[in-house]
Amino acid sequence: MAALLAVGLVAPAGAPAAATPSSRYAAARCGPSVTDALSAAPWPLTRLRPDLAWPLSTGVGVRVAVVDSGVSADHPTLAGKVLPGRDLLSGSGGDGQCDENGHGTLIAGIIAGREAVSAGFRFYGVAPGAEIVPVRVLRDQRRSEEADLSGRIAEAIRWAVADADADVVNLSLTTPPTQQLQAAIAHAIARRVVVVAAAGNTGESGVEAGQPTFPAAYPGVIAVAGVNAADAHVQSSTSGDFVDVAAPGERIAGPAAAGGGYLFTAEGGTSFATGYVSGLAALIRAYDPTLSPGQVADRITQTADHPDGLWNSQVGHGLINPVRAVGALRPADAPDPGAAGSVSRPVARPSPLRAVSVASGVIAVVGVALALLLLASVPVIRRGRRRGWRTARKAAAEPSRTGRQ
Repeated sequence: MAALLAVGLVAPAGAPAAATPSSRYAAARCGPSVTDALSAAPWPLTRLRPDLAWPLSTGVGVRVAVVDSGVSADHPTLAGKVLPGRDLLSGSGGDGQCDENGHGTLIAGIIAGREAVSAGFRFYGVAPGAEIVPVRVLRDQRRSEEADLSGRIAEAIRWAVADADADVVNLSLTTPPTQQLQAAIAHAIARRVVVVAAAGNTGESGVEAGQPTFPAAYPGVIAVAGVNAADAHVQSSTSGDFVDVAAPGERIAGPAAAGGGYLFTAEGGTSFATGYVSGLAALIRAYDPTLSPGQVADRITQTADHPDGLWNSQVGHGLINPVRAVGALRPADAPDPGAAGSVSRPVARPSPLRAVSVASGVIAVVGVALALLLLASVPVIRRGRRRGWRTARKAAAEPSRTGRQ
C-alpha cells in the first residue's frame, strides 16, 4: 500500500464551506475550488522565519520535483512557478498540473510559494525563488493497493532527475520498499539530487509504530518528522532510528488547487513537514550549488534546534533553523559526508560553526601575545630615548647633557 501523508484538508477554521468549482475545474475535475482567505498568520512561518535567510538565498535557479497528487499552477502564489511536469496516472499523459485532491498544490506552496497577503496575513513559501516540477503519481491521500505503485514512484523519481533536471525531490508519501525504488533513489543521490521524504504518520497506530517507513528510511534520504506549534513531537509522526530532522507538521495552511483560496489541516501530517525541509534544501542548494546531497543534509541537521542529547527517535536532530542552515560557515577542508550517498544517524557531528570558533580562538591568542610584547617593549623604548638611540657603551663614553660623566 502507498499513501500521501495528509489528513483532513479543509477550508480555514471558521471559514465557509468550499465554493463551487469554476467551470474549467468542474469539467477537468482538477481539484477543490476554495476562495476562503487565511484566518490567522501561519504559525510555521512565524516560528521558522525563512524570510530572514532570503538576503543570502531565495532558491533562485533550483528546481524541486514534487512527486505527489499533481500541482496546480492557478493559485497566485504559484502562478508562473510550476513547470510542465508529468502525469503518471493518466493514460494519455499530461503535465502534472491537474491536482484533484489539493495535497500536492499545498506542498508546493509550502516549498516555493511567492509572498502574498490574505486577509491581512502574509503567506510565502520557504524558497520563493525556486521552481516546481510536478509529477503526479497518486490521486489522493487514501491508501492505494495498486500492485506496481512503488514502481510508479520510482519512475517518477528517475524522470524528475533525468528529464526535468530536478535539484531536490520531495516525497510526501510512503510506499512498500522495493529494489526498484531504492535503486531510483540511489541514482538520484548519485546525480547530486537531494531527496527529502516524510517519516510517516504511523505514530499512533500501535502495530506499525516505530517501524521504518519508505522511502524515508533509505540511505541518503532526509527523513522528516513533524512537530506542533509548541515544538513538541506530533503524536501521529512515526518515530525511529531513521528520523533525521523535524519541521512543522500540524495546523498547516497552504494554497488550494483552484479558487485562489487556502486549505487548512487541523491534524498532523509529516507531508507538510517534508515540504518545509525541501524548501530549506532549495535555499541551501541555491546558496552553494557545489554541496553534495550529504553535505546539504549535514548542514540542515547540524544547524537544527537540537533536542536534549542532540538527537532522539522522535524529532531526529531537532527542528530546522533556516537562517542558521543557510548562513552557517562550512570548513573548507571538511570531508564530504555524502561521498557514499548516505546521511549518518544518529551520531552527533561537529558544528558547521567550528571554523568560526577556531578562528576566534587563534585571533584571541595572537592578540594576547601582541599585548604582552608591547608591554615588554615600553622600558626598552624609554631607555632608547634617554640615550638618543645610541648604544649603552657609546652613551657612557660621551659627556652627558648636564656636563657630568
